[in-house]
Amino acid sequence: MKKQLLILTLVLFSIHLGYSQFTLDGELRPRTEYRNGFGSIIPDAAEPGFGISTRIRLNTGYKTDAYTLYMSLQDIMVWGENRQILPFDQNNSFAVFQAWAELNLGTGWSTKLGRQVLSYDDQRILGGLDWAQQGRNHDAAMLKYKKGKFIFDFAYAFNQSNQQPTGFQSVGNTYDVTGFFSYKTMQMAYLKQSWDKFSGSLLLMNNGFQNFDATTSDQDGISNLQTIGTHLGYKAGKFGAAANAFIQTGERQGEVKVKGAYLLGLDVTYKTSDKVTLGAGLEIISGNDADAGETGAFFPLYGTNHKFNGFMDYFYVGNHANSVGLFDVHASAKFKLGKTSSLLVKALNFSGEQELPSGEKALGTEIDLVFSKKFKGYGLSIGYSQLFASDGMYELKGVTKANAADSQNWAWAMLTIKPKFLNTAK
Repeated sequence: MKKQLLILTLVLFSIHLGYSQFTLDGELRPRTEYRNGFGSIIPDAAEPGFGISTRIRLNTGYKTDAYTLYMSLQDIMVWGENRQILPFDQNNSFAVFQAWAELNLGTGWSTKLGRQVLSYDDQRILGGLDWAQQGRNHDAAMLKYKKGKFIFDFAYAFNQSNQQPTGFQSVGNTYDVTGFFSYKTMQMAYLKQSWDKFSGSLLLMNNGFQNFDATTSDQDGISNLQTIGTHLGYKAGKFGAAANAFIQTGERQGEVKVKGAYLLGLDVTYKTSDKVTLGAGLEIISGNDADAGETGAFFPLYGTNHKFNGFMDYFYVGNHANSVGLFDVHASAKFKLGKTSSLLVKALNFSGEQELPSGEKALGTEIDLVFSKKFKGYGLSIGYSQLFASDGMYELKGVTKANAADSQNWAWAMLTIKPKFLNTAK
């Protein structure tokens, strides 16, 4: 019933605003994956995974001089998840991905309220995670300012897990949603200034995590984690460079003190011709070298982590949260094969920032290949990745080399169709 009511509301909304500054568009994105070591070492006795999932979205927006409204509804369907004539979706994946209003306050100021995507710079700390079929969003209130090439955003969130219609006070303020750094409170300030060839931004973010008594599961205060850092960008002619520098301090969930946690990254690109762009870079992320009850490990929190450290998602994608850190050295080449197609080739070498218990640091090498092609009205992407694991990777993932499959690889193909149903904006 919830799904039908939302769709009916959207239809009535579109009819009512059909002659205003109104947009209605969608997305259909099926993706096929062959997983034979994606995310972790697959044992030789395990069968590779193969399946197809589809993300479907329906997006609508309405804009006036005073405000903008936006809504995005989505569902994620795994092919075959429902038995025949089942009257509901088995995985209950239908959701409101975005629903926000932005009010114009005048002289460059506005406020954006509701469920929204927080995406900044290269999406290292805050990103939309568009690769994941579900994406990433935040329920927040934001104050925004923009003047020329300067922007300032301040966001605030206070999360509740109560779903009862009788109000919040009946259950207090305990937040029992856990995992993947789900936060009770969040305060974020982002500032960015751009010039002709250079840009610099500053991010300051505090996340408050609900703690619980280990024996009673009762509320036991808030642990606050601060993430502070900068993203720098430079582009002149055929040369480009980008750098990240972030630190973390405070406490993780469970009152684990964070000391000396950092992330440093540098990437450079050079366009050798109209058809070839070369890239090289490195990233160092601190690992856990602290005593019990403390950690020196950095975690990039709410970024688009699939974009970094290899497409096979061995690090910081729901994993590697309090481990040996990472030293990632990589090189890439992107070839423009025609007006509408390209090929990306990327090689990454991984080592632990800290030693494993055995004293090993080398983790292995990954090769990523991605072919992309744009057609009239849709796009196709095909990828293949191969991991060449070192002894340290087997130790890190808890699978011995003798018990691991001979080949660790991943292949995928994704079709993206984004129809524009209606656009009355002038």
